[in-house]
Amino acid sequence: MRSIWKTIIRINALGLCLALLCLPAGASELFTSFSVGMISVKTTVLNPLLALERDFQSLHSLIYEGLVTLDDNYEPQPNVALRWTASNDCKTWTFTLRDDVYFSDGTQLTAYDVAATAQEILRLAKDDTAENKGVYAADRYVFTKAVVNDAQTVVFTSARPYYGFIYGMTFPILKADEVRTDYPVGSGPYKAVWFEPGNSLLLSLNEYWWQDEPNVTEINAIFSATNRELTSAFELNQVDAILTRSVTAAQYRGGVNSVNLDFRTRQLETLLLNTKSYELEDIRVRYAIRYAIDPDALANGAYYGMVSRTDTPFPRGTWMYYDASDADGQDYYSVNLAKAEQLLYEAGWEDSDGDNILDRVRNGKKENLSLRLWVYEEAENSVRVEVANQIKDMLARVKIAVRIDNISYGLAKERLNAGNFDLALAAFQMDAVPDPGFLLYGPNTGNYGRYRTEEMNGLIDALRKSTSQYEYQQNLYQIQAVFARDCPFICLYYRGGAVLTRKIFTNTRDVREPEVLKGIEKIGNQ
Repeated sequence: MRSIWKTIIRINALGLCLALLCLPAGASELFTSFSVGMISVKTTVLNPLLALERDFQSLHSLIYEGLVTLDDNYEPQPNVALRWTASNDCKTWTFTLRDDVYFSDGTQLTAYDVAATAQEILRLAKDDTAENKGVYAADRYVFTKAVVNDAQTVVFTSARPYYGFIYGMTFPILKADEVRTDYPVGSGPYKAVWFEPGNSLLLSLNEYWWQDEPNVTEINAIFSATNRELTSAFELNQVDAILTRSVTAAQYRGGVNSVNLDFRTRQLETLLLNTKSYELEDIRVRYAIRYAIDPDALANGAYYGMVSRTDTPFPRGTWMYYDASDADGQDYYSVNLAKAEQLLYEAGWEDSDGDNILDRVRNGKKENLSLRLWVYEEAENSVRVEVANQIKDMLARVKIAVRIDNISYGLAKERLNAGNFDLALAAFQMDAVPDPGFLLYGPNTGNYGRYRTEEMNGLIDALRKSTSQYEYQQNLYQIQAVFARDCPFICLYYRGGAVLTRKIFTNTRDVREPEVLKGIEKIGNQ
């Protein structure tokens, strides 16, 4: 094995057609090899359960497969699993596997491999001594065990017997005897034949793949350490495409020599509100802040449009999203400075001394409406600081003063855990399972704003008992309606990324993490 190794979005269908028309001559023709650049400085092994970098997962998705895949509508479809059935109470799920799925070493994928991978995911997630609990650690809330019925049938016991369970079945399946190895083989369309960490990864065809043979027979991933190196590789024609989440990619939009394919990450950007802070306990003040902030201006300004706007914890345009404003006629999310000013006045805030900062008397002392805004930054990315300053300016229009403090991620998490904040710009990596309970159930790990109502808790409980998609969807709708009404925090957008490419490699309508390169195996086979 070691001899093999060295040192061992989104674009819609219409947009894709337009992109094809805008490409330089020959760019839309079929091709057999494809080179892609991305940032990778941490990944030293290929085991997808131990993934450290989000962009690298786009390569994992070409090597490994799950029982279930999510289509362009974000709905589950059979993949390695031929079919599945759930008990009436959704406490057990039985998966029947395809009998024509083989790993790239020629061995058949069986229920024993599925069960072993599932148990390894649980072992990692529950190991208190493990530094890396695995990228699928949240699956411990999806299933508790997997048992082999026969070689083609595996039975899962669900941790939460509800429809959301099926979304947890997208984890990559490894060979039973390789789940803890650094370089396990997979059953996907490609196999790894060369890997030099920090330098390159070469993929070639998996000749045992159960679907049509891809026309793209070789994929060469070239790794960079910085965004500057990455874009330079593209400019110098060293790669056909690059994956980037840097806003500098926006400069290539509309170029004549390349196409920019937007993709959606799972990173939800929010403005957290501490509902236990005395200024923000009053829902009228929280409403006023929401009416004063213009997320579209933030998206198109600081991020140059490289985000997917959302007003709830779910992506717009999916079966999960619900716009409470459209449903009940209440305008929750539009920018409305006059309404914000009226709400603040009703809450007892006024500018009594004419200094352009609202104030009121509390415990016999005049206090200004001045809020602390914590913001932490990412490496090579000053966007959040810029967003924080824009929010400060937006709130100043309704005479709310903001004090910005740019701190480290570690300190930000410490202060959020302690409730030592008024406002905070914070991002959450959302799971494949559409369940917002960790953000809204009180108390829970991501509920930093200390929001808690029996109504919301009851809705989350009901969601986790929903056994059909329709019932699940209706509960998600109700959760978003209460979210709009109670304003526990403000959703801004899902961060976006871009694939800058000279070769159109996909017909996928919804390009999203972690399968950004999805579709390259089907080009020319439609």
